[in-house]
Amino acid sequence: MIPKVLEAKPLKGYRLWLRFNDGLTGIVDLEGELWGPVFEPLKDSAAFSQAYVDPELETVAWPNGADFAPEFLYQAVAPQVATS
Repeated sequence: MIPKVLEAKPLKGYRLWLRFNDGLTGIVDLEGELWGPVFEPLKDSAAFSQAYVDPELETVAWPNGADFAPEFLYQAVAPQVATS
């Protein structure tokens, strides 16, 4: 199964609350991932807070063209559930 992000809510500190198509929910911290030409602008909290779910990509994206693979986000959230 390829995970699909259904809902995303930006939080403080470069974190996102996510809900996936299989019901998994959790928070991912992206602070360490915001490097390189596409992601550097997201270090501005106003830019980061513009996160949305792209219906075509079925993952989190930003107006500047940045996005994260849904598999990466799912793998970041899934261990939280296993240890909860």
